[in-house]
Amino acid sequence: MEILTAAQSLAWDNYTIEHEPISSINLMERAALKCFEWLQDHGYIGSSFSIFCGKGNNGGDGLALARRLNEMGCPVTVYILEFGHKGTEDFQVNLARLHLTEVAIRFIQTDENFHPLPKGDIVIDALFGSGLNRPLNGVTEKLVDHINQSGNEVVSIDIPSGLFVDKSSKDNPVIHATHTLSFQSYKPALLMAENSQCLGEIEILDIGLHSGYLANLHNNTLLVDENLVQKLLRPRNPFAHKGQFGHALLLAGSYGKMGAAILAAKACLRSGVGLLTCHLPTCGYEIMQGAVPEAMASTDDHEHIITGFKDDLLKYTVLGIGPGIGTDAQTSFFLEYLLTNFKRPLVLDADALNIISVNRKMFDDIPPFSILTPHPKEFERLFGSSENDFDRHELALENAKRYQCVIVLKGHNSFIATPDGKGYYNSTGNAGMAKGGSGDVLTGMVTAFLAQGYLADQAAILAVYLHGLAGDLASQWQSQNSMIASDIIKCIGQAIRSISNKE
Repeated sequence: MEILTAAQSLAWDNYTIEHEPISSINLMERAALKCFEWLQDHGYIGSSFSIFCGKGNNGGDGLALARRLNEMGCPVTVYILEFGHKGTEDFQVNLARLHLTEVAIRFIQTDENFHPLPKGDIVIDALFGSGLNRPLNGVTEKLVDHINQSGNEVVSIDIPSGLFVDKSSKDNPVIHATHTLSFQSYKPALLMAENSQCLGEIEILDIGLHSGYLANLHNNTLLVDENLVQKLLRPRNPFAHKGQFGHALLLAGSYGKMGAAILAAKACLRSGVGLLTCHLPTCGYEIMQGAVPEAMASTDDHEHIITGFKDDLLKYTVLGIGPGIGTDAQTSFFLEYLLTNFKRPLVLDADALNIISVNRKMFDDIPPFSILTPHPKEFERLFGSSENDFDRHELALENAKRYQCVIVLKGHNSFIATPDGKGYYNSTGNAGMAKGGSGDVLTGMVTAFLAQGYLADQAAILAVYLHGLAGDLASQWQSQNSMIASDIIKCIGQAIRSISNKE
């Protein structure tokens, strides 16, 4: 799915108006109908509503929705921000239509016009939509605070009022929505962790915008969804053998952190790698052989950490390095050796990234099209701090291009930055995955897909999406509170099958 800026969203509306063709007021009516249908489908009809409208087209959506709710017998009160200027043409048309009903209309000019919101009223936020380009202040800021302090359930139309679509709104006054009903596509602001307290549950409503617009759109920001993953995931040839799915070398674990190696190894195998060898400190040999019999084990000369590797690196399709290895100086020297002697793409995670962050000359030795999987703190250590999520994602894109690697910035809606300047936001996963070991599982999965011959960006997209989907399945089985990283591994097969069965 495309992720569109405010300008692109407006252009899509205009394209639809011209090419369907449809009048702008009827397109507004269509959007209001979809919002009404969502409210109806979710059991809100029968409630009473307080609808807050600005004088733009977002406010026009609110007025059209008010009329439809009134037609169903719902008690509706509309509050309009009044600053002495006329609204947009479509707003004015819908206001005239609303005057023909018994809906109570109140105008807000100062905070003296605020009214206590009746307990139980559903608040519809149609104050400001995607076109907002400056922080709210004065009466509008006070009104946003008034709504947020009410304790009422809030449904925002298009985007919570006060939120910018294409840039950070950090510390700005913004409506805290319970639900956000946006139209046709995701917008960047809907995918940023810094906006989480404002967005609530997000629903993308299909209002039938003309598909021809997307056919001519060359967009560098995409949502990783089921449709994209289905196109990437390759079926297996019935005559395939294990040699066709790669031989991965996983370098992981240290004394007290063998769990990270076990999780990564199991996830790698569950994600389809043909052969897996795990290089471990000596203390981890029996642990790995007992826990993961499908994996081969290679032991280091050191009892507690990994310090070297005597086998031929060229026999391996891909290396995955980092989970639980620690940052000992000997391990650091070994990582430097690997980077200079293995020139195929590899997967770098956890302590491998921490080592590189303090030995920055190693950056230049990372093989092209390798995959780095930092969490936000690791990302900051690698590339520096950012003011906000928008800047952080731009920084990821810059460094993916600079080092010709794929960067997976982990988190809710994990962001994948690729060397060709494209950014992908993941659509799966949940807060139950915020547990130790989840990242080790992802490392194993990314390593497996890269070993199977997928391109680096494809391997990252597949692994991140299926990792999140397995987490979603695990949360249904165990709940978000009780699920652990091992539960994600147990659901990888089901996640892959659910995609494969829909081909």
